[in-house]
Amino acid sequence: MRVHLIDGTYELFRQHFGQVSRHGDAGPNDAAIGVVSSTLQLVTGGATHVAVASDHIIESFRNDLYAGYKTSEGMDPVLLRQIPIMEEALVACGFATWPMVEWEADDALAAAAAVADADPRVEQVLIVTPDKDLGQCVRGTRVVQYDRRKDEIVDEVGVIAKFGVPPSSIADYLALVGDAADGFPGLPGWGAKSASTVLAKFGSIDAIPRSSGDWGLPALRGAEKLARTLSDQMADALLFRVIATVALDVPVGTVDDWRWQGPTEGFAAYAASLGAPDLGARAQRVFERVAR
Repeated sequence: MRVHLIDGTYELFRQHFGQVSRHGDAGPNDAAIGVVSSTLQLVTGGATHVAVASDHIIESFRNDLYAGYKTSEGMDPVLLRQIPIMEEALVACGFATWPMVEWEADDALAAAAAVADADPRVEQVLIVTPDKDLGQCVRGTRVVQYDRRKDEIVDEVGVIAKFGVPPSSIADYLALVGDAADGFPGLPGWGAKSASTVLAKFGSIDAIPRSSGDWGLPALRGAEKLARTLSDQMADALLFRVIATVALDVPVGTVDDWRWQGPTEGFAAYAASLGAPDLGARAQRVFERVAR
C-alpha cells in the first residue's frame, strides 16, 4: 500500500488562490470544498490510506520559543474562517483528519510519516506538500514529498539537488538561512550557497568548526565572517534549529486508522449546506467504485 499524508493548510491556500486566479473571486466556502474535492481525486487515482493535517490554530508551541514566529495576524479572514469548515467537511467525508492546536500540521505529517515508514506493509509514504520543512522527513525513495501543483515527486536525491544537503541537515540549513514564511531570520550573511556548502561537509551546526581555517573550504567567500557570526550567534542558530525541527510525538494513530472507508451518512447534507450539493453524491460514487 501507499500512504498519502496531506498538508490541509497548504491545500486550503492552494484552492483559495486557485479559485481567485481562475475566477477573480472565491465563494465563502470554495477553498474548503476544493480541499475535499481534491482529496477525493487522490482516492479516484488509487489512494487508499489518506490522512489530512491542518493548522486549526496558526499559533503553536513554537510561538513560546521565539516571539517572532508566525501568527495568524494579517492572514486573509476568508481563509481563517474556512479552516474549521475544511476540517469538519473532511471528517464528514470519512477522511482521517488532524486539526493541530499545540503542534503544527507539519508535526502531524512528520509523525505520521514515521509511523508509516515503520510499517512493513507500506510500500511508499507520500507527504503531499512542497513545504521545505518536510524535506527532513524524506527517506530514500520510500518516504517522499509530492507536490500536486507541479505533479512532482521529491525523493532524497531530489532534496539534495534542491538544497545541497541531505534530509538530515534540512533543519540545520533552515536555522542558518532562515524561513520567512515561518518568521525566523536565520543568521546574518548566511545564505543558501554558504549554508549548503558548509553543511554538505559537516552535516550539522554543532559539527562546524569555530574557525573558518578549519573548514577546508578555500573557495567559500566570506568564510571568516560567517564563522564569526556563527560563533557569536550560536544560541540563536540552535534555537532556530529547534524551531525548524518537526516534532514526532504527535498522536496520529496507526496506518489502519487512515484507510478511507467512504463518506459518513451526514456528508451529503453537510456538503449541501456548504453550497456543494453534488459533492455528496460524488463521494458516494467514488466509494462505490473503489469498494468493488
